Amino acid sequence: MTEDPAAERNDHTRHNMRMQKLKVARDKIQARKTIERGLLIVHTGNGKGKSSSAFGMAIRSVGWGMKVGILQYVKGSWDTGEKAFFAANPDLLTFDVMGNGFTWDTQDRARDIAAARAAWERSKALILDPAYDFIILDELNIVLRDDTLPIAEIVAFLKDRPLEKHICITGRNAKPELIEIADLVTEFQEVKHPFKAGFKAQKGVEY
Repeated sequence: MTEDPAAERNDHTRHNMRMQKLKVARDKIQARKTIERGLLIVHTGNGKGKSSSAFGMAIRSVGWGMKVGILQYVKGSWDTGEKAFFAANPDLLTFDVMGNGFTWDTQDRARDIAAARAAWERSKALILDPAYDFIILDELNIVLRDDTLPIAEIVAFLKDRPLEKHICITGRNAKPELIEIADLVTEFQEVKHPFKAGFKAQKGVEY
């Protein structure tokens, strides 16, 4: 079939006119967005990618010369690709692994509470440190879900946090109280996961 050049030009012209109108509308919307301060971000849901997305923002921040603090509440002493990668940028990023692993591995409630408390005290120090621009509290939602730390204490502190820096909290089952005070909440939904088909955790994908 031979294409009609005139019809194709008309299609392009109509498209370009629509895009011009869209740009005018988008520019008007953008002009009304004037608030600039640190965001409280929550990544939750049963889908994969909550921590990975947060680490992506860490890379973006380091690229801008911003200082990032990452604190892991659950993963314990596992060797992970992100830990190895971020170790190469010690001037702009600190990476604290303060968890003992999952509760079914530790089987010690008192130990879990003590580890979570130490991690939260470190988290507060990072958040209050003016040298840091972005703090990631990885899997804090898991600790809060299990009531290993009191949600009221965490929410009270975050409400009164320094507003010049971003904070991202990850983990499934985010508490409603945390979602309520957050500026950005994303729910990661699982559609399909290889674990259910018998695959083991894959290097570079899960860790």
